[in-house]
Amino acid sequence: MQTMTSLQTIAAFLDRELNVAAFADESHNGLQVENSGGIARVCLGVDASLAFFKKAAQHKADMVICHHGLSWGDSLRRITGLNYRRLKFLMDNDIALYACHLPLDAHPRHGNNAQICKAFDLQKLKPFGLYHGIQIGFSGSLPRAMPYTAFKALAHRVFGNTVGTMDFGRRTVRTVAIVSGGAAEEIAEAGQKGIDVYVSGEPKLLAYHLAQEYGINAIFAGHYATEVFGVKALARLLAKRFRVKTEFLDLGIRF
Repeated sequence: MQTMTSLQTIAAFLDRELNVAAFADESHNGLQVENSGGIARVCLGVDASLAFFKKAAQHKADMVICHHGLSWGDSLRRITGLNYRRLKFLMDNDIALYACHLPLDAHPRHGNNAQICKAFDLQKLKPFGLYHGIQIGFSGSLPRAMPYTAFKALAHRVFGNTVGTMDFGRRTVRTVAIVSGGAAEEIAEAGQKGIDVYVSGEPKLLAYHLAQEYGINAIFAGHYATEVFGVKALARLLAKRFRVKTEFLDLGIRF
């Protein structure tokens, strides 16, 4: 017989651990869709899409946890079209949905940016990347300076992906700033602070001009690829904290 944990117990734990109440966010972070109440298997992913839901159902999930949930602003004002199809699938399969957007970017241990910093072995971390009044990223230093070409190769290993680079800075680098996802504009803060390399997800035209004019390097590894880190960390945390099986489901998106 499978051991079940209460949905509300897991949701309350995540609310506290991620400090969701502290964030002003367009995402309605926390439990967005309930199930019948018992959780034995949790599947985690980046986006609350039908493709992810269907894969989670194939893996017998009772609960899914996503960085990008379903409920944003008034996005569920009408339960029609795709909203209806997504919600109906979750309810038909008795799958709960928990979303954690900015709280999972900013968390100092389990967050996307903290986990990326750990992968790069960055030291002397400082909060970085002011967004909605809260700093959600980090800056830090590599253990030793390295050629920028070597850092680009390291970044490709860390993310398994590179969308593009903007190579306007120093040829030898030591300081790095990281804000995952769609945070190209934060390159301005990196430039103002004299950071050697800025790392984020989605490149934008505005960022190109900022990188060029500040004389800074930038690496964009894809919105999806930079935001798998937090949900993977939550999978490990929940498996350790509760008697539930957890699994990160990779949809293989590379942008």
